[in-house]
Amino acid sequence: MNRLSRLPAYLCAVSLMLAGCSIAPTNQNPHAGDELKLPVLDINRYMGRWYNIANVPYFGERGYVASYSEWHLQPEGVIQDIYVGQKGGFDAPETRREFSDSIVPNSGNAEWHVRLFGPVYVSQITTYVDPDYRYTILGTTDRNLVWIFARDRDISAAAYADLVARASAQGFNTAHLKRVPQHPEQIGKPEFQSPGDPD
Repeated sequence: MNRLSRLPAYLCAVSLMLAGCSIAPTNQNPHAGDELKLPVLDINRYMGRWYNIANVPYFGERGYVASYSEWHLQPEGVIQDIYVGQKGGFDAPETRREFSDSIVPNSGNAEWHVRLFGPVYVSQITTYVDPDYRYTILGTTDRNLVWIFARDRDISAAAYADLVARASAQGFNTAHLKRVPQHPEQIGKPEFQSPGDPD
């Protein structure tokens, strides 16, 4: 792959860095300094595919449908982090991005450094996982971005409401949370993102 062909990936990584870095932005979440009790993860159970049920839209993922992440623990302890989604609608080709994550020592496996390129990384924390490892909440350490993931594309209204309430109680601004369409019929519904949203 030549340098020009890597440019879109680098630009996307810079977008992620700007959106997700734990450096305090001007609209810093007032809960950012509050201590969060993070769960202790069974890292092997936590691996695999997780569907993106909802997030705070930002230009790294805005406009994508049917998105999911896959995490695979490598023998050297690094996590292969794969993001897959379709930009603009269900007829669009899949976009695939791959990152390399490392677990922060003494974090109970709940804080990861996501390496974007070279020495540049962002911090990502898991703030909740249910006992059956079906649902999880992730966020950035400044609590400006939050994601809700599930093992299946579909989630009940009760389960979703519970996860939103948990994220809100943890200090995330869930007023900006939007569902990610996982099925064509979800497009256009009020709580869902629009695949036509600009970057």
